[in-house]
Amino acid sequence: MALPNSSSVLINGERLLERIAELAQIGKIEGTKGCSRLAFSDADRGGRDLVVTWMRDLGLTVTIDAVGNVVASTHLDGASGAVMAGSHIDTVGTGGRYDGNLGVLAGLEVIEAAIATGVELKRPLAVAFFSNEEGSRYPPDMMGSLAYAGGMSVEAVLEVEGADGTVVGEELERIGYRGAAPCPGVAPHAFVELHIEQGPVLDNEDIQIGVVEGVQGISWTELTLIGQSNHAGTTPMSLRRDPMRVAAEVVVAARSIATEMGGTQVATVGSLNLHPNLVNVVPASATMTVDLRNTDEAVLQLAEERLRDHVAALVADEGITVESRSLARFEPVEFDNRI
Repeated sequence: MALPNSSSVLINGERLLERIAELAQIGKIEGTKGCSRLAFSDADRGGRDLVVTWMRDLGLTVTIDAVGNVVASTHLDGASGAVMAGSHIDTVGTGGRYDGNLGVLAGLEVIEAAIATGVELKRPLAVAFFSNEEGSRYPPDMMGSLAYAGGMSVEAVLEVEGADGTVVGEELERIGYRGAAPCPGVAPHAFVELHIEQGPVLDNEDIQIGVVEGVQGISWTELTLIGQSNHAGTTPMSLRRDPMRVAAEVVVAARSIATEMGGTQVATVGSLNLHPNLVNVVPASATMTVDLRNTDEAVLQLAEERLRDHVAALVADEGITVESRSLARFEPVEFDNRI
């Protein structure tokens, strides 16, 4: 009897949606449709345990590497030569049920459907979820996949300290996901990720699906603006050294840079903290982040240069100082058009 060909393999959409819904219950934020599974948290461990159980129930070979990346394959040799699908299951503080999870669980569903139909595979299939894709608790984002691809050493990953004072290596040990598989990992033959659109373009155009041609280059910068704290009522405007004023101008400058440059350039100030953060005190310092992205490396570098020039001029004008720190920097990547 001939084995079925790939055109006869259909996934079970209901099962896929049920798994997505079940995973969304772990870290569920009551009163909302969202969930919170920050990397290496107890909720992240719960999500990992659930997905790994599903992987093992299918008889897949499951490996966990030193930074907690999980790979499951139909072949005993793991991902070597495999067509791999995957994404992540960690979330931002208020994440949705589909971001990342869809890519992992859809990949798992494809493998389950292939096994159930007995389809003859030309290559092994694999599905993976990578650690700390979001970067919300520990910088940088895409940490696990970066280490898997050799872009960040295991030692560097394990030493990263989060905003809450915890350390990646210690948290991985605590949740039981500091594994023994090699990292960097084995390169698959090809990698494909199904993902929700994290923007309004397809929705506005009423298009059901799009093929992503590449990844934006990313530049994350933390600016600490250091001024002089004074009383809000007795300090004349002409004598102020106000870091908040500069921070506000940086927000405007970042947006202006993006709109003036046009194209795919975007800019976001996503975090701003003042000290001492009191209603009647001129702040002593302001710490903020600026996120610049572009699909063109040369244009992204120009945006970075323009931001630096704006910040330098604003700081000099207000008579304060600035400390700048790069949180993450990735060049744009073009995807293989054969996939």
